[in-house]
Amino acid sequence: MRITVLTVPECPNAPLAVERVTAALAGRAAKVELVEVHGQEQAAAHGMTGSPTILLDGLDPFAPAGAVPSVSCRLYRDADGTVSGAPSVAALREALTGAGRADAAATEDCCATGALDVVGRAGRGRRAPAERGLRAVHQAVLRHFADTGTAPAPDLLEPVAAQAGRTAREVLGELAAEDFLTLDEAGQIRAAYPFSAVPTRHRVRIDGGAEVWSMCAIDALGIPPMLEADVLISSTDPVNGRPVTVTTYGGAATWEPEDAVVFVGQRPGGGPAATVCCDALNFFTSTVSAQTWVTDHPGIPGRMVAQAQAEDIARQTFGPLLAP
Repeated sequence: MRITVLTVPECPNAPLAVERVTAALAGRAAKVELVEVHGQEQAAAHGMTGSPTILLDGLDPFAPAGAVPSVSCRLYRDADGTVSGAPSVAALREALTGAGRADAAATEDCCATGALDVVGRAGRGRRAPAERGLRAVHQAVLRHFADTGTAPAPDLLEPVAAQAGRTAREVLGELAAEDFLTLDEAGQIRAAYPFSAVPTRHRVRIDGGAEVWSMCAIDALGIPPMLEADVLISSTDPVNGRPVTVTTYGGAATWEPEDAVVFVGQRPGGGPAATVCCDALNFFTSTVSAQTWVTDHPGIPGRMVAQAQAEDIARQTFGPLLAP
């Protein structure tokens, strides 16, 4: 775990914050760093909403709703009403425990917070069954996207479907009904998670392959483990319009800006992921920007996830799709 204490120079409460973080860790392995912030612009870039601000893997567990970047003095109110210049040791322990559970949940079930279903299909995952030609056709669709950046026409899939004694349109219809992909009114493939046949906010350049659109931030992050290839992901923050890029090399990802996060949300009411999830899973340049979006969309439940968690969710969801 990476713990960052953001503070203005000579903040009298910074040493107290570090002391309480150390006490809350109680010997638990973690990287703790003290970062000085100079000015409002740096506060916005780092996600500091007052000095000191404590980030756990890039997220502020104590951020109040509507918090904005600030270099002013920050005060914390404990459960008993006591006001202090840093969170109590008990509050920090609770936050650290929650962060640990979130890390585990990201690997085991990204929907552990409730109704969210990023993995897809009510937790059943996005790897199509081998029966009735579903997996063979699904994998052929995904490989065509990766190689060309476009969706294959149904007739190109006929030889694959024929091996199961079916037509391509029969198999595609079943894949669409099970939400492995979506079709337009003419029966053409509009999306096959993680790929989109139409432009989106998220563009992915595959090393040795094509440039493709992805359905959402998690889908974009799922392309490298699915293809076992390096990529350059180019997206934009829906609040401030600033770019967010993720570059992978040898399986390791570099995020820009360093404090970028992902919001994982789902519209209520049910339906295919393309309708209820994809526009609610975005990259944000900071937790402050993500919180702004959350405040502006009170009807969309979800949570912010740190970079490592987002990568784990993507790997879990899309890593197995092209396995034999």
